[in-house]
Amino acid sequence: MPLRTSWSEDNCPIARAADVLGDPWSLLVLREVFIGNNRFDGMKKELGVADNVLSERLRRLVGAGVLTAEPYSAGTRPRNEYRLTAAGTDALPVLHALTVWAQRHTQSPSDKLMRIICTTCGAESLSGAWCQTCGAELTVATTAWALPKSSDNLIELARAGAPPKAAS
Repeated sequence: MPLRTSWSEDNCPIARAADVLGDPWSLLVLREVFIGNNRFDGMKKELGVADNVLSERLRRLVGAGVLTAEPYSAGTRPRNEYRLTAAGTDALPVLHALTVWAQRHTQSPSDKLMRIICTTCGAESLSGAWCQTCGAELTVATTAWALPKSSDNLIELARAGAPPKAAS
């Protein structure tokens, strides 16, 4: 039984986008793939998510064309590495907008914040789409993240179709 109504056929683009990206687990899976955590076990460990939930979100994101599943062999059974498609890469401003909104309107449990860094000029951006310092568009090629748990280390973002980074 589906957990909710499908909005994939809705005339409203916000409803259709919510149908693909509107689930919290889907957004967190995308965050993981953007930072190069592209294997099931690595995502499961980082997110603390149940196998069935993660499997379903990955299946939906692949089915929607946001991710691709690239088979690899590890041990006795085949597994997949997940890569961003062009549609997945285009979701970056959505994740940035959520980050900016949350940092303005929700309370963080610590004083460490996620920072969006423009790699063109090195400045922190308070916008999700472009750098206010140099005007560069914030894409996977021009953006790094400093995550709260490792805010001293910048993480380059995964690029659509790029080979995955080393496995977790």
